[in-house]
Amino acid sequence: MGVNEPKAAIFDLDGTLVLSEQRNREVWSRFFAAHGLDDHDELMGYVIGRRGIDALADLAHKFPGRDPEDLITDVWGLAGGDDLPPLEPAPGAVGYLNGLHRAGVSIAVVTSARQPYAGDTLAELGVTELLDTVVTAHDVTDGKPHPEGYLLACERLGVAPADAIGFEDAVAGVAAIRAAGMRCVAIAGTVPHEALAEADLVVDTLEGLGWPPPLPEAGA
Repeated sequence: MGVNEPKAAIFDLDGTLVLSEQRNREVWSRFFAAHGLDDHDELMGYVIGRRGIDALADLAHKFPGRDPEDLITDVWGLAGGDDLPPLEPAPGAVGYLNGLHRAGVSIAVVTSARQPYAGDTLAELGVTELLDTVVTAHDVTDGKPHPEGYLLACERLGVAPADAIGFEDAVAGVAAIRAAGMRCVAIAGTVPHEALAEADLVVDTLEGLGWPPPLPEAGA
């Protein structure tokens, strides 16, 4: 690794390492439908890339008399359905992580998901042993777009934010990376390219991406 190269790569999970958008949308659609809400597309904008508990807190007016902590338990219950769309590795993700590991790059995951889901999903991808740390929804007080999760990952890895690159697929995640003072690679797919304009680099997949990624010079 070169002297001036970044020391760590920090990844979001859903939509970045695993293709889960269809599954997650189905879970939330079922939840909204169960509560008599039919404006699913609008409501989904509160959910994508964020902790469920934070989204439900913002949507509290839609659930009068219900506590977000109770509501999120309902969501988790729906997430265990056997008839949900399957999860698939994001194109190039597993190979990219393996390449980083061989190169001695520190690797972390920062996800808005809860620990059981994150642990099971990373194990299913076969990448658990490649990771130096995983930050989940339960490890932070403030979820994305707040930078707490990415700052905690940097702290655990022992690197300065300026020496880490974050990888995200959602607007809230990109905002969290930038607020943490990190460089950012966005993977389009969950949202269009233009919605990810705050990232330093937008790619379609991790396939063929080198290390370090071809980011523009700071201030360019």
